[in-house]
Amino acid sequence: MTYSDPRDPRRQSPPTRAYSADPAGYPTNPPTQSGYTQPGHTQPGQSPAGYPAAPSPRGPSRRPDLDPLLFSGGVFMTGVVTGLAAWLIAWIIGLIARAVTATGQFGAWNPLDPGGEYWFALAGFLTALVGGALWYLLQLVTPTPDSFYRWIVGLLIIAAFVVPLAADGDIWRGLATGVMHVCIGIPVLSLIPTMGNRSKQRH
Repeated sequence: MTYSDPRDPRRQSPPTRAYSADPAGYPTNPPTQSGYTQPGHTQPGQSPAGYPAAPSPRGPSRRPDLDPLLFSGGVFMTGVVTGLAAWLIAWIIGLIARAVTATGQFGAWNPLDPGGEYWFALAGFLTALVGGALWYLLQLVTPTPDSFYRWIVGLLIIAAFVVPLAADGDIWRGLATGVMHVCIGIPVLSLIPTMGNRSKQRH
């Protein structure tokens, strides 16, 4: 009769799967309410390595991604260009009006008094600043700001041309005022969106 040594490795039963990874005899996976988790599975809210999952990123910001210095400078220069254009057109219209009046034609047509071109230059500069503020506001509250901006400014330009014709008893003076309003509105309509889009930061 042969003697069997209980310490012989061939006589020992193989370790179970749940306790093979820990020499102390404890499972490697954390327990759950129903027992032990299966290998390869993670708990909700944990990363695959067992760490808490990273918080979900916040939604996109509604603030337009603009370079404030470039945008401010662009709005200011748009005001300068609009003011210069308004001053030049007003000076030309006033010069023509005074020349026509001197010849005795069209009665006393003088839509712009001497020095009135400076008022239109100031009005053009302020209009450009308001246009820049409107474009920035539409960036915050509308999905297609450029389209809304062009519609709003375009309709305002049409109204600024028609209203003087209807309100002024002198058709020539009303026409000259309407032309001046259109000359002020065109740079604001075209330059502000272009300048604003060029001021957006590129990553």
